[in-house]
Amino acid sequence: MTTPSPSLTVLRGGLVYLRDDPFLIDPAAALVHESDGVVICRDGVIEAVGAYDALRGRIPADAEVARYADSLIVPGFVDAHVHYVQTGMIGSAGHQLLDWLNDYAFPAELAFADRAHAEATADLFCDEMLRNGVTSALVFCSVHAHSVDALFEAAARRGMRLAAGKTMMDRLAPAGLLDTAQSSYDQSKALMDRWHGRGRALYAVTPRFAGTSTPEQLALAGALKAERPDALVHTHVSENLAEIAMVRDLFPEAAGYLDVYDRHGLVGPGAVLAHGVHLTESELCRCCEAGAAIAHCPTSNLFLGSGLFRVDRAKDPHRPVEVGLGTDIGAGPSFSMLAVAGEAYKVGQLGGYALDAAKALYLATLGGARAMGISDRVGTLAPGMEADLAVLDPAATPLLKFRNDRSRSVEETLFVLMALGDDRAVRATYVAGRLAHDRDAPRRLSPALGAARAPSDPTVARGRDPNA
Repeated sequence: MTTPSPSLTVLRGGLVYLRDDPFLIDPAAALVHESDGVVICRDGVIEAVGAYDALRGRIPADAEVARYADSLIVPGFVDAHVHYVQTGMIGSAGHQLLDWLNDYAFPAELAFADRAHAEATADLFCDEMLRNGVTSALVFCSVHAHSVDALFEAAARRGMRLAAGKTMMDRLAPAGLLDTAQSSYDQSKALMDRWHGRGRALYAVTPRFAGTSTPEQLALAGALKAERPDALVHTHVSENLAEIAMVRDLFPEAAGYLDVYDRHGLVGPGAVLAHGVHLTESELCRCCEAGAAIAHCPTSNLFLGSGLFRVDRAKDPHRPVEVGLGTDIGAGPSFSMLAVAGEAYKVGQLGGYALDAAKALYLATLGGARAMGISDRVGTLAPGMEADLAVLDPAATPLLKFRNDRSRSVEETLFVLMALGDDRAVRATYVAGRLAHDRDAPRRLSPALGAARAPSDPTVARGRDPNA
């Protein structure tokens, strides 16, 4: 059960967030920056957000104001594709996708037959996300049903909004990781009934990828989605050329990789397709038409040599596809969404497209939330939104401070954070208005303990801000 959030949380500092998609409208109109702003949160929800001078009268006299001078308060990051069960083999080098799965990913996931291992990994995984300012994510579990329970329980103790599902996989994997079409349906349905919509948990129907599912399993995955249209679909598509060739051989009747899923009712609103590096123009048109989204995972694609995703092509205003950013742990070697955004810029450069900071922040926040269908709850700063926030420190390291002392705009500061930042640049993370990670605390804050703690910054003050 989620621990109740404190009734009132007030943060003051620079505010930066997106109100709309900067790929489709003028980025200057989409990006909001308040150099001295305030976010007032009550019962886990944003009550007011804006310039401090305009809202200071709404701050109760006995309120604690967390003053983050010279920092940037942004929406909590949204990781649109990640495998928590691969945390233990992050940074395993030497292969492209299919060999990497057989040599590293599958052996790591076999260990999740042990419930205690799943629970310990889920705790570490959630803590790492919070250290990196990630407050929402779409997560692959293992084929073991209790791996899903372990993750949702860990997330609930921290009050996080996660979507996750049991991996459905009935061929071309080790015996210990195989289910059947019927058992995958039965177990997934039971997990969906247990978790979907409980607290901040959402269920995702999760076939690993077309190659590891028989047509019978994909048909039952589609049946699950039809039974619960508000559930998500989470799978992989067109990541690697050898993978695409495998899928073509296994499904010769399909028009292409995406069509395999489409034939089984798995392409539509709530479907998040990881990677999409090699999707064709007709497949991108179909994603746009159907309302399916793509999770762009640049750190993983570079690490495995899968290819360069063209985010500018996916976001073509004539048929825009919703795109979020994913760390893709453990092929992706970092939990840091700042690092992922920085690599997305480099991938864009190699494709002849310069991804600016506003668009990168959109992909890491509101874009990811829209991809997951949760942008009515998270991804931006606005009254009525859930109070998930990250506080970024532009002076987190000597080099960041030295460089950002020369920054001429908030866009430049954001870009420098993308280029040079990591978990050290996340000064604090708030989940549903409660402090869940404090970088500078003298001891680690356990989000499961419940009561909020003021940040270690000595400028936290009770009542009206003394620096007004």
